[in-house]
Amino acid sequence: MGKKSKSAKSSGGSTIALNKKAKHDFFIEERYEAGISLQGWEVKSLREGHVQIKESYVIIQNGEAYLFGAHITPLKTASTHVTTDPTRSRKLLLHRRELSKLIGLVERKGYTLVPTALYWKKGYAKLEIGLAKGKKQHDKRSSDKNRDWKREKERIFKRG
Repeated sequence: MGKKSKSAKSSGGSTIALNKKAKHDFFIEERYEAGISLQGWEVKSLREGHVQIKESYVIIQNGEAYLFGAHITPLKTASTHVTTDPTRSRKLLLHRRELSKLIGLVERKGYTLVPTALYWKKGYAKLEIGLAKGKKQHDKRSSDKNRDWKREKERIFKRG
């Protein structure tokens, strides 16, 4: 009997969901990794990829961080005796030092906490949180222009 190879879903670092809109709407200055407190049916849905974090956000209440607005669609084969709520608030697991730093930045300096990615790490679901400031309309336009120019520059270099 040889070693069993792990599948891509169970190995560390595989992405479940990305929030591409966050990069467009915010200047993300720092990123933090947080664990998520989930129920069994939610973990099964995450493994199937039935999750959306595009419209979600992080709020700090009573010294704890919560994920609001994330939509985890329950599976059809989920347990019948469990009442599923796809958009319930989920507690985020952070170190006390990180949490107190985030509380200070959000309350005093006007930052926002935005979920940027949801992924597996050593069998645990992790959420990447971005400490962000909102972009104005002209900032969005200039970042779009820069992105288009980089793309065009690559095409020019590729041609010769």
